[in-house]
Amino acid sequence: MFTNSKLEVKNGVSFAKDEQLAVQELYDQIYQPEAEVVIFFCSSKYDLEKMGNALNETFTCHLIGCTTSGEITTTGYHEGSLVGVSIASDEIKIHSRLISPLSDFSMEMAEKMARNIRGDLSIETSFNKDKMFGYLLIDGLSMQEEKTISLIHSQFENISIIGGSAGDDLQFSKTAVYWDGKFISNAAAFSLFETNLPFHIFKTQHFKPTDMKLVITKADPANRRVMEINCEPAAKEYADVLGLTIDELTPTVFSNHPVMLKIGGEYYVRSIQHVNEDKSLSFYCAIDNGLVLTIAEGVGLVDNLEKQLSEVKEKIPNLKLILGFDCILRRLEIMEKKIVDPVIALIKDKNFFGFSTYGEQYNAIHVNQTLTGVAIGEEE
Repeated sequence: MFTNSKLEVKNGVSFAKDEQLAVQELYDQIYQPEAEVVIFFCSSKYDLEKMGNALNETFTCHLIGCTTSGEITTTGYHEGSLVGVSIASDEIKIHSRLISPLSDFSMEMAEKMARNIRGDLSIETSFNKDKMFGYLLIDGLSMQEEKTISLIHSQFENISIIGGSAGDDLQFSKTAVYWDGKFISNAAAFSLFETNLPFHIFKTQHFKPTDMKLVITKADPANRRVMEINCEPAAKEYADVLGLTIDELTPTVFSNHPVMLKIGGEYYVRSIQHVNEDKSLSFYCAIDNGLVLTIAEGVGLVDNLEKQLSEVKEKIPNLKLILGFDCILRRLEIMEKKIVDPVIALIKDKNFFGFSTYGEQYNAIHVNQTLTGVAIGEEE
């Protein structure tokens, strides 16, 4: 199919408020007759019924997408837009499945999905972690990410999986994933990418652990609430450890001092959402009783990102595209610290494409304040 390249990528963005016009403008920018897939992200401010119909009627290739809390392309951090990237390659095959409703997803259903996808493989005859990766979009208000990613990962034989939780422009009202012309809540869209092209899965977080420890002594994991830390009201103990009062606990404090959980020798970020009236803490991830958490402190976001992207470039020298999931809390920090320009400068020549999420997935784990992604390239 391709004379000079085994991978052709086109991305675009529309700021049109009318759904049909936005889709047409995006189509005009990214159309490729041999596209295997179009991945798109859109603001929740659009009429999603109209947006779904327009996408379904305009694009004839496979579509993967969801609502966001901001869109990210090489041209900037966008809001209220529709962004998309088309991928054309004989070396990529994609197998997507809808998981709905998430609340009913079980081990049996995960096993059935894996068997079904295995029967559709076209590049390999069985799951091969060196030739495949998983890509998950999931309702960001479902509180089902931990269960869902764990069940999926358990059935795909150590294949790397990255993903993002859909957003709704910080309204925390309704998030949705796209499937077959409709935007659906309480759902996830899982895609297995088969490819002969070089790729690299990565995650990065600009935090390091301190020596301040918190033991969770009373929690409600299903609702992501922690009532007691070190046998004291959670908010009071967290504030005390930081030398603050409960009244001084703000979103900025939570953003600058998330907690970290050590799993398999590696630290993962768990972010606090807010203080409740009963002095409990609500988190963006499930927190279990008995866990030992570590207060984190930030390091330079720009320096951390530069280091990570340099490592990605070393792994994939002939880089063509990065598909990324970037936490909304990172976006807010970037805006607050006025470091948008240096961040965009770093991602521009990497052809970065993604969105601001309500949570990120990395292999079997749901995390916060993290950038996860996959870099795809060509052999030199």
